[in-house]
Amino acid sequence: MTDTISDMLTRIRNANQALLPLVVMPHSKIKESIARILKDEGYLVDFNVEGDKIRTLHLKLKYQGRKPVIAGLRRVSTPGLRRYVGVGEIPRVLGGMGTAILSTPQGVRTGTQARKENLGGEVLCYIW
Repeated sequence: MTDTISDMLTRIRNANQALLPLVVMPHSKIKESIARILKDEGYLVDFNVEGDKIRTLHLKLKYQGRKPVIAGLRRVSTPGLRRYVGVGEIPRVLGGMGTAILSTPQGVRTGTQARKENLGGEVLCYIW
């Protein structure tokens, strides 16, 4: 597999449509950082990492009744076409109602955190 972040977003999107409470996927550090941001922004109930040699990431999705909290996900920067932005070009998702996730030199950050810390980087994905 060449694009693990895209795989993660697709698994979340499919589980949301099927109203599944839990998503399991292979672990990586960047996926764990993205999951931490999703939890902090209120899109996930919780996440945890299980396993010693073969680690897996377990995401507990959040719902409002029978409606998922995550309305949409979009991968922006792909392995074939990377998208880098400076601090003045960080996009606002749905006029500030969504979240842009960036990979910066100081780690994975949301768009608002990157603006406050005066950081640019690679735009990984949008979530709303």
